[in-house]
Amino acid sequence: MQAFELLRATSAQQAIEFLAAHGPAVKALAGGTDLMADYKSDTHGIKALVDISLAEDLKGIALTDEGLRIGSLVTHSEIMASPLIRDMFPALVDAAHSIGAVQTRNLGTLGGNLMTCIPSMDSGPVLVALDATVTIAGPEGSRKIPLSDMFVGPRKTALRFDELLVEIVIPKRNVGKPTAFLKFGLRKGQALALVNVAASFWVDEKTNSFRDPAIALGAVAPKVIRAPNAEKYLAGRAISEEAMAEAGRIAVGEAKPISDFRASADYRRELVSVLTRRALANAFELHTSKRRGKKP
Repeated sequence: MQAFELLRATSAQQAIEFLAAHGPAVKALAGGTDLMADYKSDTHGIKALVDISLAEDLKGIALTDEGLRIGSLVTHSEIMASPLIRDMFPALVDAAHSIGAVQTRNLGTLGGNLMTCIPSMDSGPVLVALDATVTIAGPEGSRKIPLSDMFVGPRKTALRFDELLVEIVIPKRNVGKPTAFLKFGLRKGQALALVNVAASFWVDEKTNSFRDPAIALGAVAPKVIRAPNAEKYLAGRAISEEAMAEAGRIAVGEAKPISDFRASADYRRELVSVLTRRALANAFELHTSKRRGKKP
């Protein structure tokens, strides 16, 4: 490991100033669970790190006029413990719980996990399926983009070197939307996903049909992707096991998995079919359970 300069920022603005002043060889450091592991081989040519862990304006979970706001420094353990998230988005809790060990979840942040931009990330599919947006701040101000647009490719985001991920927002229209997350790995814990899937939809009570369905797939393409053909198939269709199974089969055609030492592309395609069907079924069960809970 090479020596580096450590800069401590107490706000997003100060962090941005440090990033801009030190050029492309500087990186923001939050929990460090991914960055420090990479830094041991110095693959990024890092000369300075900006510690943003004390920036209070990058923390917090709250309902706002825009929707559910999650600061980029919120840890996976904080997501799991949040009453708001546990009530509205248990799928986010499931995704957070699947990330590493307890120590990793205590230190690792949602923003850091997203910024790694690895196709198998566990936090990405649920947020993509919920049309989450991100706020990115830099020397010229801030901008908001869909989270899916932030992902460019493996370990590559749309952020410039002097920009910082500030917050993630699930839009108000999707707050409380029934959503499910499933992951398949080679072991029960601390494993990268061979495939992970998130599915969400509202239920049209009059027709018992899918409304605004969304399916996001991880570890089957260079980045987390949606399955638009499967979503189009489901939209307005009566909810049934057969429809869910067919959506899974359609999603297979939208995935672009590779074969590697962990699994073959064909095996991953089969997982896409099975996990998509199960995630849709779990989202419907969540909807059903909430309805029962509201009854006197």
